[in-house]
Amino acid sequence: MAGYEFLDRFGTFRMENPENTGYLYFPIAGENGVKGAVTPLLGGDLKVDQNTFVLQPTSVEDLMESKITRNFWCCLDNGACWSATGASAKAEAEKFTEEQEKSSITAGPMWQQVERRNEKLGLSSCVTNFVPVGTENTELMYVQITNIGSSRLMVTPVAAIPLYGRSADNLRDHRHVTSLLHRIHTTQDGVFVKPTLSFDERGHQFNHLTYFVTGCTGEGAKPAGFCPVLEDFTGEGGSCYWPEKIVKNLPFEEGYKEYAGYEAIGALKFEEICLQPGETASYLLRIGVAEKEEELAAIQERFTTSEAVEEALERTKEYWLDKINVSYETGDSVFDNFMFWVNFQPILRRIYGCSFLPHHDYGKGGRGWRDLWQDCLALLIMNPDGVRQMLIDNFGGVRMDGSNATIIGSKQGEFIADRNNITRVWMDHGFWPLFTTRFYIDQTGDLSILLKENSYFKDRQEMRGTAVDDSFLKEDKPVLKDAAGNVYTGTVLEHLLVQNLTAFYETGAHNHMRLRGADWNDALDMAAQNGESVAFTAAYAQNLDTLAQLLEMLAERKGMNYLEVAKEMEPLFVKDTALFDDSQKKQELLAAYCRTCYPAVSGQKAYLDVKQAADCLRGMAEWIREHIRKTEWIQKEDCGWFNSYYDNHGRKVEGENENGIRMMLTGQVFTVMSKTATDAQVESIVKAADQYLYHEKTGGYKLNTDFGEVKADLGRMFGFAYGHKENGAVFSHMTTMFGNALYQRGFAKEGYKAIHSLYKQAVNTEVSRIYPGIPEYFNDRGRGMYNYLTGAASWMMMTVITRMFGVRGSFGDLILDPALLAEQFDENGRAALNLTFGKHRWQIIYSNTERLEYGSYAIGEVYVNGSRRSQDEKDRITAREIQAMDEGIQTVVVELCRK
Repeated sequence: MAGYEFLDRFGTFRMENPENTGYLYFPIAGENGVKGAVTPLLGGDLKVDQNTFVLQPTSVEDLMESKITRNFWCCLDNGACWSATGASAKAEAEKFTEEQEKSSITAGPMWQQVERRNEKLGLSSCVTNFVPVGTENTELMYVQITNIGSSRLMVTPVAAIPLYGRSADNLRDHRHVTSLLHRIHTTQDGVFVKPTLSFDERGHQFNHLTYFVTGCTGEGAKPAGFCPVLEDFTGEGGSCYWPEKIVKNLPFEEGYKEYAGYEAIGALKFEEICLQPGETASYLLRIGVAEKEEELAAIQERFTTSEAVEEALERTKEYWLDKINVSYETGDSVFDNFMFWVNFQPILRRIYGCSFLPHHDYGKGGRGWRDLWQDCLALLIMNPDGVRQMLIDNFGGVRMDGSNATIIGSKQGEFIADRNNITRVWMDHGFWPLFTTRFYIDQTGDLSILLKENSYFKDRQEMRGTAVDDSFLKEDKPVLKDAAGNVYTGTVLEHLLVQNLTAFYETGAHNHMRLRGADWNDALDMAAQNGESVAFTAAYAQNLDTLAQLLEMLAERKGMNYLEVAKEMEPLFVKDTALFDDSQKKQELLAAYCRTCYPAVSGQKAYLDVKQAADCLRGMAEWIREHIRKTEWIQKEDCGWFNSYYDNHGRKVEGENENGIRMMLTGQVFTVMSKTATDAQVESIVKAADQYLYHEKTGGYKLNTDFGEVKADLGRMFGFAYGHKENGAVFSHMTTMFGNALYQRGFAKEGYKAIHSLYKQAVNTEVSRIYPGIPEYFNDRGRGMYNYLTGAASWMMMTVITRMFGVRGSFGDLILDPALLAEQFDENGRAALNLTFGKHRWQIIYSNTERLEYGSYAIGEVYVNGSRRSQDEKDRITAREIQAMDEGIQTVVVELCRK
């Protein structure tokens, strides 16, 4: 595979013959709902949601095997026919030979352009696909055909784009039957499909949507003919790669026609043209879905000329570049551009969820609970406006027992009751909301968000998912009420306390928090009865400390002396080591609390002394740390690490057994991050991770060693082949969090190794086989898997900005604490970061003219907008100063000097 090259500072890249690499796909989407994936041969799908697919749904294997693509044929008067998109039987047969056409892809955020040359025929094509900024659910396909020969060519162009027009469920369920619902008609613009009904998981419903492929020439001329039925286009025994209609130059229908009960295709034939040498002809195709006739008309009217499409493309480019408002300037321009795409990935996940690209991570779309919070990390850096309300609304998914809704609606703050089954409880779900809320407070200084109120989620599930409330009816609104029948509300702070305190008390036989359905690692899902997560027990220790600090800050800055919580929560605030040591008593206390929450709470409030509550929380955190240090440390000759889990037989998972060394990365990440590991233990953990988990050829730190068995008493991950997904792949998210944790503890060189190894693997296209960005994981061959939609992107952004560059908030103040290595500065000893903070644009420039290594330098002089700062304020710009600054870019120059 010829690797891509970056063409500018804004992530634009180019790659030669991209179709020679399997499984490549590129996202194109808008903000209005339509979202697609497009391959180098213009395969891939287009949809609005699970039940509204314009083009046929595709998985990664379909990208390789399916002949259903966005095609554009050029039929010559000598009988030759050429696919301008490379999607033909002839092009397929010439692949990997000297006869293969030359092609290249150039792409940037939400647009792709493929160029192709056929020297024998004397034709070249340039096909650009994008979703224009606006309200239309439309993809535009802009085709330019050029005569690159020395003689004139007579060409008849034909667009051929199969229309699927229904739910993804129908790909297998009732595929033929649902085609009988199709009502197809043609107009002077193109082909339209409006099914009579929809058959999917919602039942049988009248359909109100119209799917379409329409087109015109670059001058606005309409198509000359149509073939709207797929089997008529391909012919008996033909295919979309070698259709009879094209090969035999059969006639197309003209004018208005109606068809019913068949698979549809937007096959549009244009008038024959004479192309002189060097001359170019342009064609515009519109692919999409609309509900109202006026929407359809507006789409056809808006995009009718080459100029209109080119203007729309430029607007689209500008729109997305404006969204990606963080940039990096280091000694490695490839890294800077790689990070540009990492910046873009959280935006993609907001649009696509976890399931609407060809790697279907969650199956049917949407985001999970974790995603709601982690994706906000990137938003807080790039586009903080609106995040405050988003966070407050998200707390509406918390139950009073500390668990949370798992079915998340399409609207902000919408959570849907699980009407049928006992909800699976992920024990880590209480960790993420506080982590994100604290990041928000540090970025903004907005402590008052903690005192905003929201309701609690209520459905049939109670007692942390172990019991069912049969009195909850289907028509009931999923909100908790008090004894008087009023919707009960509590502060954001109360919600956070509920989540973390209930987690503290739900412990197993070894007095660590129960694993339940799983933790961050969803594939640890077979130890619900007796499994325990030491890893996230340590993580919750950090949260309890954070809550204590926030209470103290509320007392200091807001004068809050008493903490208001639900009366039922009062028994959870205990500072009793004897109780903490007794797992059974903790479980009994939790059960007693949960029983008071259902079917309704009293509505009464308790008022606790803030200092005592903070002391209580800090005591819990310290108890967890000491308990883990005493019980879970595994010591080898020259290294050591913490056990991360207990299995469903109550056995410690890690250590040495007959199958060799067993080590998992997750437990190391959160013991380091939460300061459970001492500095000496961090050094020992790094040695162990380097020895047992690090594999340079596949991208760095693996998630675990090879356990050598299908460990059915812990999780399905052990059924996966080793080196894939959760079973021993280099999992980008956890590796990034490992790097973040090491940076937090002052181990910058070690943290850099974790982040840099992922970056180097991703851009090593000979092995990773992916476009720019960080994938979910690298498999045992080092190939990047599950492109784009990964929580690792938000964490990598946050780590590079707040830890590597050391530019971060602290209760609204801007902190400067660089941890850049000498190799990250350019030849002039300069590194810079451009970002938004405190509603201002900033350029932070670090000057390291002596090329000093991390650990050898300190902050010397600091200049803000040309003014030198005093020594006692050089590493901090206060929120008050920031608020008083004039509009415009704030420039900070930090001179690094020898310690």
